[in-house]
Amino acid sequence: MSRTPKYSIELLAPAKDASVAVCAINHGADAVYIGASSHGARAAAGNSPESIAAVCDYAHRFGARVYVTVNTLVYPGELQDVERLIRQLYRVGVDALIVQDLALLRLDLPPIALHASTQCDIRTPEKARFFQDLGFSQIVLPREMTLEEIRAVRAATTVPLEGFVHGALCVSYSGQCYASLQCGGRSANRGECAQICRLPYDLVDGRGRILAKGKHLLSLHDLNRLDDLGAMIEAGVSSLKIEGRLKDEQYVKNVVSAYDRKLRSLGVSRTSLGEVERTFTPDVSRSFNRGFTSHFLYDIKATGVAAPDSPKSLGAEIGTVQSIRGNRIELQRPARLTNGDGLNFRFRDRTVGFRVNRFEPPRTIICAGNLAPEGLKPGVALRRNADKRFADTLLASNTAERRIPLDLTLRRSGMMLILEAAGSASATIDFSHTDEARTPQLEARRKVIGKLGDTPFTLRNLDDRLGREFIPASVLTRLRRSLTDALQAEIACRMERPLRAPERPDALWPEGSSLAAEANVANPLAEAVMRAHGVTGPIAPAPERGGTPSAAMTMRYCLRRELGRCLLTPQGREWPEPLTLVGAPRPLRLHFDCAGCQMQVLVQN
Repeated sequence: MSRTPKYSIELLAPAKDASVAVCAINHGADAVYIGASSHGARAAAGNSPESIAAVCDYAHRFGARVYVTVNTLVYPGELQDVERLIRQLYRVGVDALIVQDLALLRLDLPPIALHASTQCDIRTPEKARFFQDLGFSQIVLPREMTLEEIRAVRAATTVPLEGFVHGALCVSYSGQCYASLQCGGRSANRGECAQICRLPYDLVDGRGRILAKGKHLLSLHDLNRLDDLGAMIEAGVSSLKIEGRLKDEQYVKNVVSAYDRKLRSLGVSRTSLGEVERTFTPDVSRSFNRGFTSHFLYDIKATGVAAPDSPKSLGAEIGTVQSIRGNRIELQRPARLTNGDGLNFRFRDRTVGFRVNRFEPPRTIICAGNLAPEGLKPGVALRRNADKRFADTLLASNTAERRIPLDLTLRRSGMMLILEAAGSASATIDFSHTDEARTPQLEARRKVIGKLGDTPFTLRNLDDRLGREFIPASVLTRLRRSLTDALQAEIACRMERPLRAPERPDALWPEGSSLAAEANVANPLAEAVMRAHGVTGPIAPAPERGGTPSAAMTMRYCLRRELGRCLLTPQGREWPEPLTLVGAPRPLRLHFDCAGCQMQVLVQN
């Protein structure tokens, strides 16, 4: 049996701004992660300390946490600015920082908890233990990890483990992608990824033959582990992370709701308080997605993880064209469409999209103009990537309400009236007057005590033991307010922020005595940390500071394996080396490490 502790489960949601953060909390998130005004891995998703303060105030009402991403590399001239920023974030109530640059361990910071970002590239139990010993309170695992690998990390550590469950997938190991930097000077480790992996390429073999033309061969499906949550929790993941710090409110509402409902159906203990009532049924297939995959969770040689036809959201198939007359499209079977839906189909290796101008049930689509889109013909499958009805539902402001249900008891003890919450706080008031009412009082007292609208609470049950005793509404109101104040104080005490864990001076870097450029050491303080923990040999600077990485991308995804041409099979030998991706901005040569079951991408001049 594992000696590592079991943690309550945290559903961790993205927030590009304060409004999205509040939506995430209202729809069931136990924590949110949000970018600071600088040095977040999504440069376009920065927020001021003042707006983050508002998020903290709201989240903490439900015992939910707020994590801020300060997870880019920090240049030497920026260290003091980052130090000042973190002090501001601590003052406004942030619970922890998600960071990459180890220089933060040497800054003069308040005792705020630090989480090791996925950019730290923690793939092994030894490296995970090292980061724990450095004082990191939570470790974000690579998306590529299998359940078996997660279990090994869990057995080697005691801190909570954070794993991705939904959203866009990077094809490269996070922190190990330098393609944007090498192709255009924009560093992913500085929050400026140019998404080279989403572009179309021709695949060319060593004989100059074009094996695939205009395909998005490095673009992956989106992650979807709704059906894998139980397995991930069993393996040791306690923080379940949804990707998407550039996503809008509608996306976050839907996806968070889907995962919250699934976790509630599993009956696991959660880190925050409250129950959610929604006005819609969540369905992740109806929000932006590139098709879904569970990635390598069960098998490091999994296939079907790529989406080579398009990097866009294609949606679910809604039917096949039976006939076309002018701008009238007849489907082979009935469909449930809405005026304004967005549809698409494949034509000459590209995706063509159009809107439903009018839908005539059960199967007739009228599109704008006099003719159907070019390339559409009988037999073509249509997919819906914009669901107007569902989008309108999510646009409403009142799609969910989150409340903490209370089971209360109202009773008398001598001259004192007592209102107490089950297993929690209580309130008392001196009220010795005991007139008997002429009419039943239970419903009237419940109505007064249940007026909890300006608090995060809702009355679920009231055990009223006062019989026909008359209590003025003003007395009950004072009693109720006293109790809710006590309950909120109790939640605040529970929300006491964890302190930063101590750094163990005897922790030793487990991967050799020198560091290559891929270690991403970008400043003297990060170098000092590594020197203090056993690195005695050369330390190459990060690629952003002049170092030369061995590859532009390193990944578990293998294009040969995905296309059925693994080099270890006879089919693989049909495609002679080297394989090259040709397209904008520059050709990319592929290198296959069959022993390590990895692929590297090299940028060619």
